[in-house]
Amino acid sequence: MEIVVCLKPVPEAETRLRVAPDGTRLDPEGVKYVLAGYDESAVEQALLLKEATAGARVHAYSYGPAPRTEEVLRAAIALGCDAATWVEAGAASDDPIAAARALGSAIGAGPYDLVLCGKQAGDDEAGLVAAALADVLGVPEFGYAVNVRWDAGRARLTLGRVTESGLESWETPLPCVVGLQQAWNDPRTAKLPAILKSRKATIGRVAAAEAAETGRTTPEGFALPPPRIGARMIEYKTPQEAAEKLVRLLREEAKVFP
Repeated sequence: MEIVVCLKPVPEAETRLRVAPDGTRLDPEGVKYVLAGYDESAVEQALLLKEATAGARVHAYSYGPAPRTEEVLRAAIALGCDAATWVEAGAASDDPIAAARALGSAIGAGPYDLVLCGKQAGDDEAGLVAAALADVLGVPEFGYAVNVRWDAGRARLTLGRVTESGLESWETPLPCVVGLQQAWNDPRTAKLPAILKSRKATIGRVAAAEAAETGRTTPEGFALPPPRIGARMIEYKTPQEAAEKLVRLLREEAKVFP
Protein backbone atom coordinates (compact mmCIF):
# COMPACT_ATOMS: atom_id res chain seq x y z
CA MET A 1 0.00 0.00 0.00
CA GLU A 2 1.29 3.45 -0.96
CA ILE A 3 0.13 5.91 1.72
CA VAL A 4 0.42 9.64 1.09
CA VAL A 5 0.12 12.14 3.93
CA CYS A 6 -0.27 15.86 3.22
CA LEU A 7 1.19 18.39 5.65
CA LYS A 8 0.94 22.12 6.16
CA PRO A 9 3.44 24.20 8.15
CA VAL A 10 1.63 26.54 10.56
CA PRO A 11 2.91 29.05 13.13
CA GLU A 12 3.68 27.56 16.53
CA ALA A 13 0.90 28.35 19.00
CA GLU A 14 3.18 30.38 21.29
CA THR A 15 4.62 32.47 18.44
CA ARG A 16 4.04 36.22 18.66
CA LEU A 17 2.50 37.15 15.31
CA ARG A 18 2.84 40.43 13.41
CA VAL A 19 1.09 41.80 10.34
CA ALA A 20 3.26 42.26 7.25
CA PRO A 21 3.86 45.85 6.03
CA ASP A 22 1.44 45.39 3.11
CA GLY A 23 -1.36 44.61 5.57
CA THR A 24 -2.61 41.51 3.73
CA ARG A 25 -0.78 38.67 5.48
CA LEU A 26 1.28 37.62 8.47
CA ASP A 27 4.92 38.61 8.60
CA PRO A 28 6.86 35.30 8.51
CA GLU A 29 10.05 36.86 9.86
CA GLY A 30 11.03 35.20 13.14
CA VAL A 31 7.99 32.88 13.15
CA LYS A 32 8.59 29.22 14.00
CA TYR A 33 6.55 26.87 11.81
CA VAL A 34 5.49 23.40 12.91
CA LEU A 35 3.17 20.59 11.81
CA ALA A 36 -0.52 21.47 12.09
CA GLY A 37 -2.21 19.59 14.95
CA TYR A 38 -4.54 17.48 12.81
CA ASP A 39 -1.67 16.81 10.39
CA GLU A 40 0.22 15.26 13.30
CA SER A 41 -2.69 12.84 13.69
CA ALA A 42 -2.60 12.16 9.94
CA VAL A 43 1.11 11.26 10.16
CA GLU A 44 0.46 9.02 13.17
CA GLN A 45 -2.42 7.28 11.40
CA ALA A 46 -0.28 6.74 8.28
CA LEU A 47 2.50 5.19 10.36
CA LEU A 48 0.04 2.96 12.23
CA LEU A 49 -1.37 1.68 8.94
CA LYS A 50 2.14 1.14 7.64
CA GLU A 51 3.08 -0.90 10.72
CA ALA A 52 -0.10 -2.98 10.40
CA THR A 53 0.20 -3.62 6.63
CA ALA A 54 3.03 -5.62 5.10
CA GLY A 55 4.91 -3.73 2.38
CA ALA A 56 3.22 -0.38 3.06
CA ARG A 57 5.15 2.88 2.58
CA VAL A 58 4.40 6.44 3.71
CA HIS A 59 5.22 9.41 1.47
CA ALA A 60 4.82 12.91 2.94
CA TYR A 61 3.94 15.88 0.71
CA SER A 62 3.83 19.52 1.68
CA TYR A 63 2.96 22.62 -0.33
CA GLY A 64 4.45 25.93 0.69
CA PRO A 65 7.44 28.26 0.56
CA ALA A 66 10.95 27.60 1.83
CA PRO A 67 12.28 27.03 4.44
CA ARG A 68 9.21 26.25 6.54
CA THR A 69 7.97 23.48 4.22
CA GLU A 70 11.23 21.56 4.25
CA GLU A 71 11.31 21.71 8.04
CA VAL A 72 7.93 20.01 8.49
CA LEU A 73 8.88 17.38 5.91
CA ARG A 74 12.05 16.56 7.82
CA ALA A 75 9.96 16.33 10.99
CA ALA A 76 7.75 13.78 9.20
CA ILE A 77 10.79 11.75 8.14
CA ALA A 78 12.06 11.80 11.72
CA LEU A 79 8.74 10.35 12.83
CA GLY A 80 9.02 7.46 10.36
CA CYS A 81 7.83 8.53 6.90
CA ASP A 82 9.78 6.80 4.11
CA ALA A 83 9.94 9.67 1.63
CA ALA A 84 9.09 13.36 1.40
CA THR A 85 8.33 15.77 -1.43
CA TRP A 86 8.19 19.54 -1.32
CA VAL A 87 5.70 21.06 -3.76
CA GLU A 88 6.89 24.60 -4.34
CA ALA A 89 4.46 27.42 -3.72
CA GLY A 90 4.23 30.89 -5.19
CA ALA A 91 1.99 33.86 -4.62
CA ALA A 92 -1.16 31.79 -4.02
CA SER A 93 0.36 29.59 -1.30
CA ASP A 94 -2.28 30.62 1.26
CA ASP A 95 -5.21 29.67 -0.97
CA PRO A 96 -6.58 26.17 -0.13
CA ILE A 97 -7.80 25.49 -3.68
CA ALA A 98 -4.41 26.39 -5.12
CA ALA A 99 -2.80 24.10 -2.53
CA ALA A 100 -5.12 21.22 -3.51
CA ARG A 101 -4.40 21.72 -7.21
CA ALA A 102 -0.64 21.76 -6.66
CA LEU A 103 -0.68 18.76 -4.33
CA GLY A 104 -3.03 16.86 -6.65
CA SER A 105 -0.74 17.44 -9.62
CA ALA A 106 2.27 16.13 -7.68
CA ILE A 107 0.52 13.18 -6.00
CA GLY A 108 -1.25 12.13 -9.20
CA ALA A 109 2.09 11.81 -10.99
CA GLY A 110 3.21 9.01 -8.65
CA PRO A 111 1.74 5.86 -7.17
CA TYR A 112 -0.74 6.26 -4.32
CA ASP A 113 -3.51 4.22 -2.75
CA LEU A 114 -4.56 6.27 0.26
CA VAL A 115 -4.17 10.01 0.88
CA LEU A 116 -4.41 11.24 4.48
CA CYS A 117 -4.81 14.90 5.44
CA GLY A 118 -5.63 16.65 8.67
CA LYS A 119 -9.29 17.68 8.62
CA GLN A 120 -8.23 21.35 8.87
CA ALA A 121 -5.15 23.44 9.49
CA GLY A 122 -4.47 25.26 12.73
CA ASP A 123 -4.01 28.69 11.12
CA ASP A 124 -6.88 29.37 8.72
CA GLU A 125 -9.16 26.50 9.93
CA ALA A 126 -10.54 26.34 6.35
CA GLY A 127 -10.95 22.56 6.15
CA LEU A 128 -11.13 22.63 2.33
CA VAL A 129 -7.96 20.93 1.09
CA ALA A 130 -8.97 17.28 1.60
CA ALA A 131 -12.24 17.61 -0.34
CA ALA A 132 -10.67 19.76 -3.07
CA LEU A 133 -7.74 17.34 -3.37
CA ALA A 134 -10.12 14.40 -3.82
CA ASP A 135 -11.86 16.35 -6.58
CA VAL A 136 -8.55 16.99 -8.33
CA LEU A 137 -7.56 13.30 -8.09
CA GLY A 138 -11.05 12.10 -9.01
CA VAL A 139 -11.45 9.83 -5.97
CA PRO A 140 -13.89 9.72 -3.01
CA GLU A 141 -13.23 11.81 0.12
CA PHE A 142 -14.18 11.09 3.73
CA GLY A 143 -13.84 13.96 6.21
CA TYR A 144 -13.81 14.16 10.02
CA ALA A 145 -12.55 10.57 10.11
CA VAL A 146 -11.51 8.51 13.11
CA ASN A 147 -10.47 4.89 13.68
CA VAL A 148 -9.16 4.35 10.14
CA ARG A 149 -8.33 0.66 9.56
CA TRP A 150 -7.29 -1.46 6.57
CA ASP A 151 -9.06 -4.79 6.12
CA ALA A 152 -6.60 -6.68 3.92
CA GLY A 153 -8.86 -9.73 3.59
CA ARG A 154 -11.69 -7.74 2.03
CA ALA A 155 -9.45 -5.03 0.50
CA ARG A 156 -11.53 -2.35 2.20
CA LEU A 157 -10.71 0.69 4.30
CA THR A 158 -12.99 1.07 7.31
CA LEU A 159 -13.43 4.29 9.25
CA GLY A 160 -15.75 6.33 11.41
CA ARG A 161 -17.02 9.82 10.58
CA VAL A 162 -17.89 12.26 13.34
CA THR A 163 -21.09 14.14 12.53
CA GLU A 164 -23.56 16.28 14.47
CA SER A 165 -25.92 13.30 14.69
CA GLY A 166 -23.30 10.85 15.95
CA LEU A 167 -20.61 8.51 14.66
CA GLU A 168 -21.10 7.05 11.19
CA SER A 169 -19.40 3.81 10.06
CA TRP A 170 -18.05 3.63 6.51
CA GLU A 171 -16.03 1.27 4.36
CA THR A 172 -14.53 1.94 0.94
CA PRO A 173 -12.11 0.47 -1.59
CA LEU A 174 -8.96 2.38 -2.45
CA PRO A 175 -7.92 4.88 -3.70
CA CYS A 176 -9.52 7.62 -1.62
CA VAL A 177 -8.72 10.75 0.40
CA VAL A 178 -9.37 10.88 4.14
CA GLY A 179 -9.53 14.08 6.21
CA LEU A 180 -8.44 12.83 9.61
CA GLN A 181 -9.74 14.07 12.94
CA GLN A 182 -7.96 11.63 15.22
CA ALA A 183 -5.59 8.65 14.88
CA TRP A 184 -5.75 5.44 16.92
CA ASN A 185 -3.12 6.80 19.30
CA ASP A 186 -1.77 10.18 20.29
CA PRO A 187 0.95 11.38 17.89
CA ARG A 188 4.35 9.91 18.67
CA THR A 189 7.51 11.91 19.41
CA ALA A 190 10.59 11.63 17.21
CA LYS A 191 13.74 10.20 18.81
CA LEU A 192 17.00 12.15 18.67
CA PRO A 193 18.83 9.68 16.33
CA ALA A 194 15.89 9.85 13.89
CA ILE A 195 15.92 13.66 14.04
CA LEU A 196 19.64 13.76 13.27
CA LYS A 197 19.19 11.27 10.42
CA SER A 198 16.35 13.31 8.94
CA ARG A 199 18.72 16.29 8.61
CA LYS A 200 20.55 14.37 5.88
CA ALA A 201 17.51 12.86 4.17
CA THR A 202 16.81 13.75 0.53
CA ILE A 203 13.70 15.84 0.01
CA GLY A 204 12.08 15.58 -3.41
CA ARG A 205 11.15 18.83 -5.08
CA VAL A 206 8.32 19.57 -7.51
CA ALA A 207 7.68 22.93 -9.14
CA ALA A 208 4.01 23.84 -8.84
CA ALA A 209 2.20 24.02 -12.17
CA GLU A 210 1.07 27.48 -13.27
CA ALA A 211 -2.58 26.38 -13.36
CA ALA A 212 -2.33 25.14 -9.78
CA GLU A 213 -0.93 28.49 -8.68
CA THR A 214 -4.13 30.31 -9.60
CA GLY A 215 -5.89 30.94 -6.33
CA ARG A 216 -9.58 31.65 -5.86
CA THR A 217 -9.16 33.98 -2.90
CA THR A 218 -7.17 37.20 -2.60
CA PRO A 219 -6.77 38.72 0.87
CA GLU A 220 -7.64 42.41 1.00
CA GLY A 221 -6.62 43.08 4.58
CA PHE A 222 -5.33 41.35 7.68
CA ALA A 223 -5.35 42.63 11.25
CA LEU A 224 -4.71 41.11 14.63
CA PRO A 225 -7.45 41.49 17.26
CA PRO A 226 -7.04 44.47 19.60
CA PRO A 227 -5.23 43.71 22.85
CA ARG A 228 -7.39 42.97 25.85
CA ILE A 229 -7.48 45.61 28.55
CA GLY A 230 -8.99 45.99 31.98
CA ALA A 231 -8.00 42.62 33.41
CA ARG A 232 -7.90 42.39 37.20
CA MET A 233 -5.97 39.89 39.27
CA ILE A 234 -7.77 38.42 42.26
CA GLU A 235 -5.64 37.77 45.33
CA TYR A 236 -6.73 34.71 47.30
CA LYS A 237 -5.50 32.02 49.63
CA THR A 238 -7.99 29.26 48.80
CA PRO A 239 -10.04 28.37 45.69
CA GLN A 240 -13.22 29.04 47.67
CA GLU A 241 -12.07 32.56 48.50
CA ALA A 242 -11.22 33.16 44.84
CA ALA A 243 -14.66 32.01 43.73
CA GLU A 244 -16.42 34.20 46.32
CA LYS A 245 -14.45 37.29 45.28
CA LEU A 246 -15.07 36.61 41.59
CA VAL A 247 -18.82 36.21 42.08
CA ARG A 248 -18.96 39.43 44.16
CA LEU A 249 -17.11 41.41 41.45
CA LEU A 250 -19.33 40.00 38.71
CA ARG A 251 -22.42 40.93 40.69
CA GLU A 252 -21.45 44.34 42.06
CA GLU A 253 -19.18 45.77 39.36
CA ALA A 254 -19.77 43.88 36.12
CA LYS A 255 -23.53 43.60 36.88
CA VAL A 256 -23.57 40.11 35.33
CA PHE A 257 -25.64 38.64 38.17
CA PRO A 258 -28.81 40.19 39.66
